[in-house]
Amino acid sequence: MNKKSVLEEELSHAIKELVQSSCSSKETSLPLCPVSLVTAELPLGNLDYWERFIRNEYAKALSSQSNNVWNFWSNTPTKITWIDLCNWDGHKREQALRSIENVPNRFVLALVCRKLNDWVPQVRQAASEVLSKVIANTNKSYVAEVIFFTLSHWSSWKRIDEKSKNTLLEIITTTRLLDELKLNLIALPTGPLSSIFSQIARKSAIDHYLVEIADSAVQPSLRAKVYKCLFSNKVSWFNGRKWQWTDIRYCQGHEVPVISERPLTIEVPLTPLLKSAANDRSSIVRRVAAEVLIRELNNLGDESVKLAEQLSLDRSTAVAERGKFALRKIAGDTLF
Repeated sequence: MNKKSVLEEELSHAIKELVQSSCSSKETSLPLCPVSLVTAELPLGNLDYWERFIRNEYAKALSSQSNNVWNFWSNTPTKITWIDLCNWDGHKREQALRSIENVPNRFVLALVCRKLNDWVPQVRQAASEVLSKVIANTNKSYVAEVIFFTLSHWSSWKRIDEKSKNTLLEIITTTRLLDELKLNLIALPTGPLSSIFSQIARKSAIDHYLVEIADSAVQPSLRAKVYKCLFSNKVSWFNGRKWQWTDIRYCQGHEVPVISERPLTIEVPLTPLLKSAANDRSSIVRRVAAEVLIRELNNLGDESVKLAEQLSLDRSTAVAERGKFALRKIAGDTLF
């Protein structure tokens, strides 16, 4: 039996146990209940599947309990818990959101964030209103992981609006959480960190961390992305898609990406920054340095020759070719 099947079996059993204990009027400590313990082990990468699984198993368990002939006298309504975040009924999803003070694990926090894209407007509104309180009462390590997961997926969400996005970004760019997010950006070796960084960088609060991220991040593509932002003095991000007509007479068209941008609130001296990028351990970053060198030759003075010579000897062919081009350009400008 694979791990997924084991988790399914454990989760199904835990849900049945919870429903039985609720119907027998026993107090259930939700942070420690079996469902919370099992969901703590669930991967966030398949959140949609696990939400459907919980919804179906919870509905079956409630139906089975209500059909029990020995419980015909019980008219006690089912207590609203965080499990109702997965409920078919939008009213119960909204009630579940408004009743949550804190969450027992990262999986439940991911469910709360996902309700920003719920198909019921009132549920989206409730998620936006309670998110600040829930995150404030949640372990920072849970929050950082869930925020990274959310930001890497929300470009595909069709119902979340800009107000809800700004609400989440305002919450996560507080000093309490931004330090944790910065550490994760620096330390994580894999994942879509460049796109996650771009979403976080919608807010200027991260600007003062950019040089540290560019210098210390483990992932080369992220270092290259941050260096590009620093060199261009702006940050850009994917902001969804819009429809563009190619021939309205025949109703022909296609979706095009919408890219938004803002200027940075900091200024970093060009020469030290370029030297740092030219000495980076990854050819991806050194290539960025070579391209900026060619563009900024007239603004670097004598340093342009040193950097061009260094890059022309680079072990990466793509970087070396750009360094040699910079040398030829310098030599041509000198002749004329």
